[in-house]
Parts: sequence; C-alpha cells; structure tokens
Amino acid sequence: MPTRQLHLAHAGPAEVADALAALRAEVGLPAMFPAAVRDEAEESAKSGGSAVDGVQARQDRRDVELVTIDPPGSMDLDQAVHVASSGRGYIVRYAIADVAAFVAPGGALDAEAHRRGTTVYGPDVRTPLHPTVLSEGAASLLPDEDRPAVLWTIGLDADGEITSASVTRATVRSRARLTYGEAQAHLDAGTASESLALLADVGRLRQARERDRGGVSLEVPEQEIVSQDGGTFALELRRTLPVEGWNAQISLLTGIAAAAMMREAGVGLFRTLPPADDRDVARLRRTAAALGIDWSADVSYAQLVPALESRRPAHAAFLAEATSLFRGAGYLAFGVPGPDGGAPVALPADARHAAIAAEYAHVTAPLRRLADRYATEVCLAHGAGREVPAWVAEALPALPETMAAASRTAGAFERGSVDIIEAALLAGREGEGFDGVVVDVRGPAKDEAEGGVQRGEVMLTEPAVRARVDGADLPLGERVRATLAAASVPERRVLFTLP
Repeated sequence: MPTRQLHLAHAGPAEVADALAALRAEVGLPAMFPAAVRDEAEESAKSGGSAVDGVQARQDRRDVELVTIDPPGSMDLDQAVHVASSGRGYIVRYAIADVAAFVAPGGALDAEAHRRGTTVYGPDVRTPLHPTVLSEGAASLLPDEDRPAVLWTIGLDADGEITSASVTRATVRSRARLTYGEAQAHLDAGTASESLALLADVGRLRQARERDRGGVSLEVPEQEIVSQDGGTFALELRRTLPVEGWNAQISLLTGIAAAAMMREAGVGLFRTLPPADDRDVARLRRTAAALGIDWSADVSYAQLVPALESRRPAHAAFLAEATSLFRGAGYLAFGVPGPDGGAPVALPADARHAAIAAEYAHVTAPLRRLADRYATEVCLAHGAGREVPAWVAEALPALPETMAAASRTAGAFERGSVDIIEAALLAGREGEGFDGVVVDVRGPAKDEAEGGVQRGEVMLTEPAVRARVDGADLPLGERVRATLAAASVPERRVLFTLP
C-alpha cells in the first residue's frame, strides 16, 4: 500500500520533533529493542545466517551481477535485481534478503518482529522491524558482500507476460548500491549497464500490462518540510523518477508470480484490496478540482493517474491524497486452519488486489515487513516439492490480524504526522484566507449539537493541505475562501471556517 512520504530537512523544528515524539508514545511505537532481542540479533549476525533448515543447499549465484536501487542513504536493502535478454523475451533475477536465515522461529527476535509487524517510517526517524545489526548489516544486500538470499528467476515473453517462475535459496553478491538518481542518470546518459537498460524495457512493458489489466500504480512523491526566512516553513515535493516506477514493477511482477505459486500450492498468504469506495473516489474528484486538475467524468481513475507528473506540485499533491483509495487493504491466509482452529480457509476463485488488478503476495521486503518472510517460505517449499514448514503453517492463520494491527499503528502515526506537518506549515497565519474546495461534508446540513455548524474537509489550492472546515451549509464540491482559525503543532490540529 502506498503511503505519504514525509521527511524533515535536517533536524527539523524543535516543536515538530517534540510533537512527533509524543505521537510515537501515543500510538505505541517501541522506542528500542529489548536486550534479549539485541543479543540474539548480534549472535545471528555473527553466524552469517543459519537459523532455517535448508541453508546448506544454497545455490552459489555470485556470478549474477545484481545491483540494488533505492532512495539515497538506504541501508536496509531487501532487493537486488538483474535483467537479461532470453532471445525471445527477458529473464529477471530478483534476489531478496533471506531474513528467515537469521530469525529462529519462536525466539526473542521472532517474537519482537511479530509485535512490531512492520518498519514504520517517520518524518524524522524510523522504527525498524529488525535490529539494524541485521536490517542494515548482516541480512542487508549491501554491495561487495556475500549474502544469503532468496533468488527469484522469472521468464517473460517479448510483451512482458510471465512465462515461467522459480525460486530457490542462494548466495549472492551485489555489485553496486545505486540511488534512483544515479540509475536514472546512467539511463539518460546512455551509460547504463545492459541489465539496467533492460530493466527499463521490462518496467515499461509491465506498466503497459498493468494498464491492460486495469491496474494502477501510484508514484507518491516524498514531501519535505523546510525552514524559510522569517521562521516559517514550506513543503517541497521531490518528484519521482521514471526508474522508480520501472523498479517497482519488478517487485510487483515477483508478487504476482508468488501468488500464482501459492494458488497452485493451495496454501499461502495473499495481499488483498477491495475496490475503492465510491465516496472516496468522489472526494478525490473534488480534490482534483481544488488542485486545478482536469478529470472529466468519462475518464476513470486508472486512466487519469498515468497522465499525472509528480514534478508538478498540484499533481504531486493529488497523488499523495490518492492513497486514501487504498483503504481496506489486508491479508488473506488460506489452506491452513482459521485463527480459531476451524476448517481451513478456502481461497476464492478470484482474490485479486483491486489496484494491481491481479492476485498478489508480499514477498519482496522481508527486512521491513513480517508477512514477506512467511509468504516466501511457502513459495520455497512449493518450488522444492516439500510441505510448508510447520513453523510457517502454524503462524499463517494469525498473520492477517498481526499485520492489520501493525497497519493500524503505522496508519495512526502517518495520519498524526501529516497533521503535525500541516500545522507547522500554517502556524502563525491564523486569520488569513485561503482558496480551496470543500471535498467532504459529514453529517446533516444542520447539526443542533454543534450549534448549527457543519463539519467537513477543505482542500487548499496552495499550500496543498486538506484540513477540517466548519461552517453552516458547507457547499460540497464548490470553491470557497476559507479562513484559518487555528493551527497548533502540539495539538496536531488545523481548523478552517466559512462564514
């Protein structure tokens, strides 16, 4: 699920840092790892990865010239990629960090990972799923280091459709840690390796196949709050580069291949998403109007998104707001007894992820997401003709709720962080008028309990902030001039009013 990516330049304002720290405590994000977890992680790192059966059977694939492509400064490197021509199509090799090789089932490290569920990224710091001695060290696919990995090999035809897929444990060695900017610069200058150039080709083909299916990928730009002269703050948006979308398609491709394996095996863990709620789509259309984006009634959301450019501030703001359509995302464990020990959950005939428009599984980010470790083990077992390991089968039934709880915590932190950042942007401007559109109205036109005042949401044109608005008979979908009544960072509150 795409999320809004907020980042504080440098240390950020002290008031914002304090508010974020209070928010972490409020939503229950753990401040540090218990000593027993740290000790186990350090011992596991020293072992080089021997916590799971089958490690000795690894293939030696250090010959594959893999590279990682990530944001600047990333050290928790889950994936490394290599793309080659097959003569009639392509061969994608995708190495994924083998976290199961470092985490013993039932140990302190495993229990802590289940408690956390996912890495939570904040505007200032992140709360990792695993101790950094693993996630940024021994388990990370850092360059010029031999690493245990799970290696996917996926064959594609000339149109980018999957023709074959296999997965095995391997030892790999990444050749380089590229940033998105570096990868894009090589592609633009014509100095990219053959593998990187072919990745761009495959990425474009997979984007076309996604459109054919009716799927859509959001390229949500990173938003950074920066200080300005006079003590005010501004929001800058970092545009996404084409290579980011192409690289993301490799991950989606692998998740689709993994889902097909699980369906064939009759056991697994799918990532699911229902179709977007009509109310959310309607609100997003009003948001487009507020931002000056032409979205005609005969154009679908899936048709609109590919035409947007994250380098344009209004488009970037719209893409950030469009993450609201991904409400309801979850996991479906099947082929194993339900959480209550009842009959095995059957897989529906059609269990597609609505945004991807295909059946899909999370298997490519085990350093940052608990579910991926388990889903990967299902695929490894099926590929080797073995039964799913008992520790995996026993954990699968409870994983959807474990991940749902982690998502609720991460979502609460993300929403609170957005409120803090937006309050910081607007603080000190109380009494000013701002142009915008009322994008949502809650409750009846007149609420006597609120003194005849109606609550809703307004999307500003500049800055691109969506916030609460109060007024009598709020004009849904109409342009308004809203007055900023309050902007408090400590209270995480922004309020506009209409006469």
